[in-house]
Amino acid sequence: MRFDVSLANLINIFIIAAGIGVCWLSIVQINKAPIQKLVRKYFIFFLWMIIGYISMHLARMLMEGIAGEGVAIAIRAVTFIEFLISGLMAFMLSQMMLYTVSPEGRLKTVETVLFVLLGIHTAALIVSQFTDIYYYFDENNVYHRSGLYLLSNLTPALMLFQDIYLLIRYRTNFGKTIRTAYWIYLIAPLVAIGLQAVFSDVQFVIFATVGAAVNMFGVITHDLTEKFAKQQLEASRIDAELSMATRIQSDMLPNIFPAFPERSEFDIYASMKPAKEVGGDFYDFFFIDEDRLGLVMADVSGKGVPAALFMMASKILVQNYAMMKKDPKAALEAANDQICRNNREQMFVTVWLGILDLKTGMLTASNAGHEYPIIKLPGGSYELKKDKHGFVIGGMEGLKYKEYEIQLEKGSVLFLYTDGVAEASNAENELFGTERLLETLNVCDAATPKEVLCDVDAAVEAFVNGAPQFDDLTMLCLKYNGNAE
Repeated sequence: MRFDVSLANLINIFIIAAGIGVCWLSIVQINKAPIQKLVRKYFIFFLWMIIGYISMHLARMLMEGIAGEGVAIAIRAVTFIEFLISGLMAFMLSQMMLYTVSPEGRLKTVETVLFVLLGIHTAALIVSQFTDIYYYFDENNVYHRSGLYLLSNLTPALMLFQDIYLLIRYRTNFGKTIRTAYWIYLIAPLVAIGLQAVFSDVQFVIFATVGAAVNMFGVITHDLTEKFAKQQLEASRIDAELSMATRIQSDMLPNIFPAFPERSEFDIYASMKPAKEVGGDFYDFFFIDEDRLGLVMADVSGKGVPAALFMMASKILVQNYAMMKKDPKAALEAANDQICRNNREQMFVTVWLGILDLKTGMLTASNAGHEYPIIKLPGGSYELKKDKHGFVIGGMEGLKYKEYEIQLEKGSVLFLYTDGVAEASNAENELFGTERLLETLNVCDAATPKEVLCDVDAAVEAFVNGAPQFDDLTMLCLKYNGNAE
């Protein structure tokens, strides 16, 4: 026998060819859509399943009526795949809707039912290969439906009914247009299955499945594309605001060098390289009076915008109290009490505060949990000043801090930094470390504070060798030139 060139078969071939073409065009459009990679893969795989489904049906149509044992094996194989894919498509749609309803996977019972139904569908199809309960082929390989044919659509139909339940029960989880598209996809195959039982010649199920699926994916892709555009717009707004925040934070710190060109008693340079757009580290230097210079190095807990906001408040408080109290110990105590009174987020900041008498070279300092300062006296090497650490600022109200003094002579250098320098790590998670920092300082032949910071920064960059920066890198270097008088 040859292929039956009837009107019904010509209509079916047209439906199948159009279905393959429309699905292919949809795949092309989805590939271009700015949606998540995983979602794109899911949609494309679903459409390829539809193409596979209708292609198997076409293959069966073309082989039907051709006698031969080889054809018999092939036609049974493609029919099995066709029926199997129909169940897989219903399963994938249910999974897609289930994810929309509960991304956290809380509806375990519903998901279990879906897997059970898919298992029953697959097992029944395997049995049908040997018992002909759904369909059979005569000696000329002509396809015939068995008396229980409608049961072949039972498990896919049950999945669709379960989808209808999800759509009704959790309708608020779906947008209006997406909800309508789902309804079309769910109802169209069910109506087509009913029509197929009466009018067996024309493939209503294929027509309904392809049309509804393309419409559904088109609507969902359009919705996701709109959401992506809105997210991009929002991301651009956030980037602009973060860029402005970066500039504001930078302007909050002294960033014009030389800082005090009219003062010959000292030379100073500082830098702050945040790990994110905005950081929690800060440095500061300011005149308390004509002869005393305040120096601050601090590190706020956390990163990003919260740390930056806390940093700005902390910087203002430390500077104001330093200028009011004129005493590092008292300034830290007052700043700590003020921060603790209104610190619901329980953030804290480590602070080293020093006041340098430019006439005498006497440096009075207090340390609230910060890194040890590094001192280089004339003729000596860079060494850690292991001062007495107090508790962090913002940790507990009513804390008392201790002061200590360091006599700086002409040519002495003070180097302050945050833990982001010592804790910079390379790809092997090895830390730069304080010892390596001291070695870098002692081998560099820097004449000015700016050159000192450049040498350290270059050493850190070479050490991390392109590894991501996880913490802010903040440094300050002061060289005491002595009293000009």
